[in-house]
Amino acid sequence: MNVAEKTYPEFHIRLFGWVVFVILLISLCFIIFQYMREKQYKIDLLNCKLIGYNDFIDLELRRGLPVEDFYLEDLSRFSLLDLSGRVLYDSEFPDLTLHETNCRHREVRLAREKGLGCDIRRSAMVNSVYFFSAKKYDHYIIRSAVPYDSILAASLKADPLFLTVTLLILAVFIIIFYKMTSLLGQNIIRLKDFATRAEHGDIDGYPVHFPNDELGEISRHIVQIYTRLQKTQQALIVEQERVLKHREEQALLKKQLTQNISHELNTPVSSIRGYLETIINAKDLPEEMRDSFIEKCYKQSTRLSSLLSDIAILNRMDEAPTLIVREEVDLAELVAAVLYDVSLPLSERKIRVHNRTAGMSLVCNGDYSLLYSVFRNLVDNTIAYAGEGVNLYIECDAATPGFYRFSFGDDGVGIAEEHLEHIFDRFYRVSKGRSRKAGGTGLGLSIVKNAILIHGGSIEIRRRPGGGVEFVFSIERETLFQ
Repeated sequence: MNVAEKTYPEFHIRLFGWVVFVILLISLCFIIFQYMREKQYKIDLLNCKLIGYNDFIDLELRRGLPVEDFYLEDLSRFSLLDLSGRVLYDSEFPDLTLHETNCRHREVRLAREKGLGCDIRRSAMVNSVYFFSAKKYDHYIIRSAVPYDSILAASLKADPLFLTVTLLILAVFIIIFYKMTSLLGQNIIRLKDFATRAEHGDIDGYPVHFPNDELGEISRHIVQIYTRLQKTQQALIVEQERVLKHREEQALLKKQLTQNISHELNTPVSSIRGYLETIINAKDLPEEMRDSFIEKCYKQSTRLSSLLSDIAILNRMDEAPTLIVREEVDLAELVAAVLYDVSLPLSERKIRVHNRTAGMSLVCNGDYSLLYSVFRNLVDNTIAYAGEGVNLYIECDAATPGFYRFSFGDDGVGIAEEHLEHIFDRFYRVSKGRSRKAGGTGLGLSIVKNAILIHGGSIEIRRRPGGGVEFVFSIERETLFQ
């Protein structure tokens, strides 16, 4: 805990203190108000009782009963005053001459002004405290009084039971509220601990336990949101690293591709240039050798044309796959057309073809030229590298929904295991000079793979148990180019 955290109490303690302070202040005001209200109510009741005595005295006076003959058991003292406030008679001192005294006490003044008045005060004549009640009548004012002793004072006080019940309820409320603020404090402490750990990146394996209430649910949501954000941030970092790595690999591949293309183009061009220079400079070159050089120039120019064509196909697939034309293609007829086009090289190499797609209906939506290049390059690869007198097997499984799954294999010389994972790389050669010697460009299998990917499929190569290699690939029946 740092220094700043030690300078103030915990939030739930401060909240509890302030709320309890406000509640106590409100309760104190309410108790005082209720106490004064109840006391005034009891004073009003006593005043009403004395007013009743005053009314009774007035009634008897109107009947002609002499004032000296009045006797009320509950009434200790009463006085008769004229309307000016001069005392005419006082039951406490009937023999004194009081009629010269002009009474200016509060109860008399209120009776003269408002008709009724009461007061608790000490009487100077008897040196005792009385509760006085005065009422104004037509020709006089009647004032009655009872001693304000301890019994009367106690009866006019508020009921102590009210105060006891109020304090008890207040105590129960404070206890319950303390429990509630303690739960709130526990949530805040857990969130604070989680925030501190999150700030320092130390939340792995952090146990998140909150009570099963609204505050606990909110706390759990906060933790879950933070956890998801952390995971998203980590995923973004991983994705950024992957993109950067991919870009670096792409940049390296482009650099290598540029170098390979330059090299592959330079080789036939150099050969053609060398042969032509020899023909031009050697005037006495034998006719037979001249014809041989011209034939070699033709073969190199044919290889150069094939190389440029393959590069154009790859650029077409890489740069603008959305421009590829989609049409209905029967793959069984396409395979038959490829085999017909290469029937002479197949016959020269004594390759026996076992085409098990003949007679099948393998209709799909795709680009005819790209699909043609798939099977043509695979057949050309067999012709160039499988050897003489081998068998070529072409099969298709049309039972898989949405896809045609092809198997294209031979029982020729095969390819070593370490070369299989690189066989689809551009310009990759199993051995130096093998592709050039066979007349290939080194791009055929790369074209095959990209064309199949564009048609929603996948391809893999594996060694056949009896020798040779097998290409297993799929082509989507309804291809949506992306």
